[in-house]
Amino acid sequence: MNRVPGDAENAHSSSVESCPSLRDVHSINPAQLMARIESYEGREKKGISDVRRTFCLFVTFDLLFITLLWIIELNVKGGIETTLEKEVLQYDYSSSYFDIFLLAVFRFKVLILAYAMCRLRHWWAIAFTTAVTSAFLLAKVIISQLFSQGAFGYVLPIISFILAWIETWFLDFKVLPQEAEEENSKLSSDNSPQLLRLAMCHP
Repeated sequence: MNRVPGDAENAHSSSVESCPSLRDVHSINPAQLMARIESYEGREKKGISDVRRTFCLFVTFDLLFITLLWIIELNVKGGIETTLEKEVLQYDYSSSYFDIFLLAVFRFKVLILAYAMCRLRHWWAIAFTTAVTSAFLLAKVIISQLFSQGAFGYVLPIISFILAWIETWFLDFKVLPQEAEEENSKLSSDNSPQLLRLAMCHP
């Protein structure tokens, strides 16, 4: 008659012993968590997220679009070779569009280096490029004589300004929040089996 309670106690004690204690879970969980984080970072190094890739494509579009507009402006003014020599070799801040093209190249190099090659997860690089672009274009519009040179005096500065701020909005409100949300969901899904087992073993 006493064997049944004894067997029940042995079964209960063996099931309790099979469950990790709180001390064991706390001692193992950080190492496992770090291993999962490292594996996650290893996967991130192999490729970038879709939203970051879209951002890099838009930065490339920014450079190509400004370049196309500048080439059209060179043709409109009387030929690429003649106007190119006038705007580059005989550069004049008040009448040349060459500096707006260089500004687009500057944005492209900084943003691709920061967010495609270095995989930066902060807004300081885009804030720097947008601040430089805004300050330069505002100064050029106020000081220079671009508005007296036809439609391109309005088009190039305005489009360059708008594209820079669209890049800032897209990174700050789309890329960084979405990547942070994906990383948090990945870590929570990795930790959910451990938490479930802990809850079952220690009601």
